[in-house]
Amino acid sequence: MLDLSRLRALHAVSVHGSVAGAATALGYTASAVSQQITKLERETRTTLLERRGRGVALTEEALHLAATAQQLLAIVERAETSLEERRGLPTGRLSIGAFPSAARGLLPGVLAELERRHPDLDARLSEVDPHLSVDLVAKGVIDLAVAHDWDIAPLPAPEGVAQAVIGDDRCDLLVPEGHALMGRTAVRREELARERWVCQPPGTVCHDWLVRTLRAAGYEPDIRHQAEENHTQLALVAAGLGVAMIPRLGRGPLPPGVAAVRLDPVPVRRLYALWRSGAARRPAITAAVTALEEHGAAVLIA
Repeated sequence: MLDLSRLRALHAVSVHGSVAGAATALGYTASAVSQQITKLERETRTTLLERRGRGVALTEEALHLAATAQQLLAIVERAETSLEERRGLPTGRLSIGAFPSAARGLLPGVLAELERRHPDLDARLSEVDPHLSVDLVAKGVIDLAVAHDWDIAPLPAPEGVAQAVIGDDRCDLLVPEGHALMGRTAVRREELARERWVCQPPGTVCHDWLVRTLRAAGYEPDIRHQAEENHTQLALVAAGLGVAMIPRLGRGPLPPGVAAVRLDPVPVRRLYALWRSGAARRPAITAAVTALEEHGAAVLIA
């Protein structure tokens, strides 16, 4: 008899591509995930992971077993949903993934509200890249995701994944103290051709949006500095090393030496809650989406 928790660990490794990534998603230590895989190898008398440089790769047998595990986990989810629906109350574990600024600016209030309203619900948060969140929901790695898209890059929602709009997060141009644009009521994108930019690294949604937006305005952005964290970008702007476009959600108060200028038109990213269609009747999903919509209306101020 195969152990479901070990199959879940293998499935997570197949989705995230590493033991460390699987551990983060499952809320375990990397050592615990490795132990689960080792036990599963003994149970199946099959090699499931192979060393590849500093990482690991799944064998053909492991890939086949991970695909079967995904089907089994989907059956278990349907059974859990049915039981929870019969009780009529949000219960059990609910795994939520959110991109960093939503995890900072939106989810603390949502999680606190869920804990207060539904003490039998075990909601757990992990930070995930918005590029990955849809796939993680579709594959059953997480139950619910908070993701975003931009006006020029809509978020794809594959078959089997439902979504609800949480709200719109507006973005400002942030400039250092004394900058020529400081104090303007509004700035058009075409006026930014000669600016030096601070932004996130390539491959992130915000970086791709900045490059595509400014190219559409007729010029190639001069990106001087790249940083993942908004607070690091703000520090670089405060030092006079460039300008940045940073959304308001989770940004916090601007540090000394940084001023916000409104862009015209205002860049907007839309926030979504995503979950598997098969779990739509689950009271925990309904409760979490309701809390996200309520708190989104409060924190996403125009």
